[in-house]
Amino acid sequence: MSELLDLLAREPGLATACLGVLGLLIGSFLNVVIHRMPKIMEAMHVADCASTADEWVVPQRTWRYLVTPRSACPKCGHVLRWYENIPVISWIFLKAQCSNCKTPIALRYPLVEVLGGLSGVFAVLAFGPTAKALAAFVFLLILITLAFIDADTQLLPDDLTLPLLWLGLIVNIGGMFAPLSDAVIGAIAGYLVLWTVYWLFKLLTGKEGMGYGDFKLLAALGAWFGWQALPAVILASSVVGAVLGGLMMLLARLGRGQQFPFGPYLAGAGAVVLFYGPAINAWYLGLLAR
Repeated sequence: MSELLDLLAREPGLATACLGVLGLLIGSFLNVVIHRMPKIMEAMHVADCASTADEWVVPQRTWRYLVTPRSACPKCGHVLRWYENIPVISWIFLKAQCSNCKTPIALRYPLVEVLGGLSGVFAVLAFGPTAKALAAFVFLLILITLAFIDADTQLLPDDLTLPLLWLGLIVNIGGMFAPLSDAVIGAIAGYLVLWTVYWLFKLLTGKEGMGYGDFKLLAALGAWFGWQALPAVILASSVVGAVLGGLMMLLARLGRGQQFPFGPYLAGAGAVVLFYGPAINAWYLGLLAR
């Protein structure tokens, strides 16, 4: 194992290729997580509610686990063979449809796989074949999963946001991305900023403008990059959200006043800050110093 790590350290190109391929493979599994985790959460919620009413409901077996049963077509139940589950290649080979019932396979599936692969590639390109690149890789994979789950369900599961927060504090024990004190303050400030906005908006309008998952995701980003990065994250996510939300309204896909998920924009901003955080911080701190 040590010889392999030494080889990867000496050969950045090989490390980039290896992490890219690993990202493609993990991206395939992320599609399973994105599809099944909300259903598992729903099934467990039903079971919890039933247990409080002195009833017992066993969650559907299909959605009790992330790793079993094997992936299958949601319409006809055709279980995918190993060669139908190769990242990106199988989607192209199958012509974006189920081999059994010809139901279209959404573009999102290879997109997630490609994003997983690019996460590995860019992590090594930005940080070299180091532990920092591996941490960045894991960070990006979790963000991808959260973004797509929130886009589908407007939920940001605690099972992902809270581990992301703790991972941020752990990697910063040695100051990998930010001093530990800044990371702790960033986690606290990240949560409180959106918590405050939430309650101000609710007091003024009587409506809920965002969910608690958004608070926890921003807290996680603060834990990874420190409190100094929070203005850049909020600004970037707000701009992207406003632009895309406006476009969706123009295209009549989103009615005025209808809720839309904020998590994907926070996740995108987190990825931007990962690679360009120091430059962004220097830019806006320079503006404040004038």
